[in-house]
Amino acid sequence: MPPRETKPQEWIHRFTKATRMLSIWSLGMMYTVVGFRHFSDPNFFTQIVPPRLPFPKELVFFTGGWEIFNGTLLFFNKTRKMAAISTAILLVTVFPANIYLALYETPQLALDVTQAQALRRLPFQFTLLFLACWHSRQENTFNKNVLGSLLFYPTVAYFLSL
Repeated sequence: MPPRETKPQEWIHRFTKATRMLSIWSLGMMYTVVGFRHFSDPNFFTQIVPPRLPFPKELVFFTGGWEIFNGTLLFFNKTRKMAAISTAILLVTVFPANIYLALYETPQLALDVTQAQALRRLPFQFTLLFLACWHSRQENTFNKNVLGSLLFYPTVAYFLSL
């Protein structure tokens, strides 16, 4: 017989389960909306494509479609794992654009952000990566559930503040 959960463990389990669902739906919406923004305002995103990469506008459209795909599939249990893994791959793929934004003045001026703001954004890419991995599994360890819950709220607050 498994050990009986104590009252704090029960509360934490309910909290992390609710937070996980909230994060799935919130980030699914965020990725979908940002993906559509790649099509409605591609020039905003081409400003942070590193200049060494060819076809910046096409890359923006591709990543926008990829975000819409991931965000939409995140909503459904049957496709959530695939969407979460695909989101993790997308986050790693676009990370050079975030580094370019953080290190060079040209994209900072184009997007009207300071270097400090761009540098502040970098760690949140890692929290988004962790959250994507958290979403990819139906069941997670207690520690991963707590960590995911603790990371979600400041991450979503940061992106809502932009």
